[in-house]
Amino acid sequence: MNWDRIGSWEPGQGILWLHLDYADEGAKQWLVEESGLDEVSCAALMAEETRPRVVSSGNALLLILRGVNFNPGADLEDMVAIRMWFDEHRIISMRHRRVMAMDDINKSIQAGKGPDSISDFLIMAASKLTDRMADVISDIDDSVDELEDAVLTEETKGLRPKLAHLRRQTISMRRYISPQRDVLARLQNERVPWLDDADRVRVRELAERTARFVDDLDSARDRAAITQEELNNHLSEKMNKTMYVLSIVAAIFLPLGLFTGLLGINVGGIPGTENDSAFVFVSGMLVAFAVAQYLVFKKMKWI
Repeated sequence: MNWDRIGSWEPGQGILWLHLDYADEGAKQWLVEESGLDEVSCAALMAEETRPRVVSSGNALLLILRGVNFNPGADLEDMVAIRMWFDEHRIISMRHRRVMAMDDINKSIQAGKGPDSISDFLIMAASKLTDRMADVISDIDDSVDELEDAVLTEETKGLRPKLAHLRRQTISMRRYISPQRDVLARLQNERVPWLDDADRVRVRELAERTARFVDDLDSARDRAAITQEELNNHLSEKMNKTMYVLSIVAAIFLPLGLFTGLLGINVGGIPGTENDSAFVFVSGMLVAFAVAQYLVFKKMKWI
């Protein structure tokens, strides 16, 4: 639709859905000057940085939710915001980055299977955002399982950056999903006339699913932290074993090196200098001394 058709729209023509880019100057101008929304609602719809929230006023409802960022080249945990304003006859949604859930609704409308009421649109939007979160959180759980198995099987190469990325992703997603859980829990109690009891039940189910997502993210975060500790312990143990072996080797060869150093000093009186068998004798003596040291260390339980 162009702006002229939007300006001439009347409630009798059916529900109007406007999906706008808040960074577009034309959209900003229309929203402030012609939409009929108050300043607070306009500011909330055009804000660059938002957190999930819900505010009702009479028959109108302002709802801001977050969804997983599936845009090419973007990080999944860099969640995108969808700002929505509802009344009995009109829906205004604002975004800057592409929101796949809104694209899904648009496709369902084009296919004749879209929402048939304001409340149905709201629940469908929240449901599609929640469904996409479920896939990502399931992948996070699978990734944690793989990292736990890798640590247990001592395949520790390259695990540190993977663990760091997973923990960062989990913490970032929880930062947005946790307040969204609270928003959906409050939404079912908002008293707007176009949201009936059946709709509130569906919203409650979404709130409970989102609460489970938060629990899953908490579990994944804790498991990742435990895996990180196990990895650190494994690497520390491996380093201690290496240092232990090197210490034993140094303890055995230190006296041998001292003895051979004494034989190599450039002064007179070194025994065996005139004997052709002296080298073989000294070598055998050093081997015997090394074996004796090993047996002593073994008896003292140092090895």
